[in-house]
Amino acid sequence: MAFDGIVVSALRWELSKQLVGGRISKVYQPERDEITLTVKNRVDDQPVTARLLLSAEGGLPMAYLMEETGENPAVCPGFCMLLRKHIGGGRIKDIRQPGLERILEIVVEHLDEMGDYGEKRLIIEIMGKHSNIIFVDEKGMILDSIKHVSHMVSSVREVLPGREYSYPPGQDKQDPLTVDDNFFLNHIMTAPLSATKAIYTGLTGISPLVANQMCYSAGVDGGSSTAQLSMDDKERLLTELHDLRHLLLHGTFTPCIAYDGYTPLEFGAVTLTSYGEVRNDLPKKGEKGLRTFDSISEAIHRYYRERRQSTKIKQHSTDLRKLVATAVERTAKKLDLQQQQLKSTEKRDKYKVYGELLTAYGYGAAPGATEIVVSNYYDNDRQLTIPLDPTKSAMEVAKGYFARYNKLKRTYEALTTLVAETEDELSYLLTVKSALDFAETEEDIREIKRELTDGGYIRSKGKKGKKEEKSEPLHFVSSDGYDIFVGKNNYQNDRLTFQIASGDDLWFHAKQQPGSHVILRTNGAEELPDSAYEEAARLAAYYSSSREAPKVEIDYTRRRNLKKPPGAKPGYVIYHTNYSMTIEPDIHGIREA
Repeated sequence: MAFDGIVVSALRWELSKQLVGGRISKVYQPERDEITLTVKNRVDDQPVTARLLLSAEGGLPMAYLMEETGENPAVCPGFCMLLRKHIGGGRIKDIRQPGLERILEIVVEHLDEMGDYGEKRLIIEIMGKHSNIIFVDEKGMILDSIKHVSHMVSSVREVLPGREYSYPPGQDKQDPLTVDDNFFLNHIMTAPLSATKAIYTGLTGISPLVANQMCYSAGVDGGSSTAQLSMDDKERLLTELHDLRHLLLHGTFTPCIAYDGYTPLEFGAVTLTSYGEVRNDLPKKGEKGLRTFDSISEAIHRYYRERRQSTKIKQHSTDLRKLVATAVERTAKKLDLQQQQLKSTEKRDKYKVYGELLTAYGYGAAPGATEIVVSNYYDNDRQLTIPLDPTKSAMEVAKGYFARYNKLKRTYEALTTLVAETEDELSYLLTVKSALDFAETEEDIREIKRELTDGGYIRSKGKKGKKEEKSEPLHFVSSDGYDIFVGKNNYQNDRLTFQIASGDDLWFHAKQQPGSHVILRTNGAEELPDSAYEEAARLAAYYSSSREAPKVEIDYTRRRNLKKPPGAKPGYVIYHTNYSMTIEPDIHGIREA
């Protein structure tokens, strides 16, 4: 993420339009490092109530206009009480950004105790773990801050009540709004660094993200050393700087979020074309793309909300992934051992033949012989040498061979059943592993966890409480208007196939691979367009464990042809009538409902 000077500049333009001239009606402090201001204003002659969030949380500093109402804690912290006393009811006179720094200053005009107008500044410094919200009087003295920074914490700058406020120390960078063209070409672009790093270490407020975008737009390899750049390369980068300067001076920002599938990667105030094309919808898994927004606040809010959701899902699924991976590994080892043991029973029929031939010809064995050669009437009377025990008679040896045969036969029969059960369990666990890859919501994760609990892989914690909410399958619409549903886990697959789908609907699944059940609604039609079949098959290929393969074989049949054996694992079906096709696991262009 890049809460850089460009984003702060876009935010300043937006806040100036929405807040300047408005009055602060409420001040909240919902979290230790967070302040919310409610501002009533008129914008374009319309009454507007805006809510500004300011957060100095070290791991997630931010500022944006939010739509929802923040919580008002029962106990008001001291910093919040101070703000209410001094700027409650005050009018926002100006919003400033010094240079292109990651700092916003909210200038508030208010009446003091004597009834005279005065000014105070609420300053938010958005600087990672050093972020802070600082309240300053008209003389520049700090009244208080949400974080106190003493000389024991920083020897460079104290942030304490009674101290004079000063901006954080600069990093000897140039202001992109005023930097001379020759200086950019002959100093910044000659630093012994990569092109991207030279830009963001030489110019204030520009993050690596924006520097990389400048190089991408200029057709320059951002990883190349500045020494490798031609003068044409540098001139194109200078043009990008001029375009950025124009954007900053005129406020023509294009807020956007870059996505990888449903996961937000970055946000910015400029179009991040290095991450893909602008789209009207979210990219599918495995695809990258951009979504643009009218407001930088909307982009920031959406990014952090979706990022939290994505991170939360990953965190909540981590334990399940480990549990399933361990179960898969353990089951695979068990299957390998069982198969080795099963292979050792292959010689059981040999001992049966030995016993029967000794019973027939053993009378001819000499006392104390170690072997006997007989005609094998099971193999065209070919000669067969049978080992003997010189201390035992031929009949006793024959009984021993029969005993070994019977033991191996029992072992074979038991292992055949066990191997089939273990193969089914391994196949099932692999479907759960795939389902975790497809999970997109908290409900998906909870349903998979419930499935594992019901299956005995997770220990149940007492009695069941209220009925769990069921997650919904994915819903797509084919180019011809037919509904296509995709199950994201085994419970969904069962519901989709046996409760939602009708007998005439078409069922698709990756052949002999873990994956989703895909239902193509026929609406009673006997014949559907080929494109509907192909799109449903593409979804079945994509939502399978073979999605990275160039081609995937897909089985499809009428839903009525499917059966679920009694006691079978969730998601397991059998069928004997089907068609097949081979198709690419590409779902680009299939519209999600």
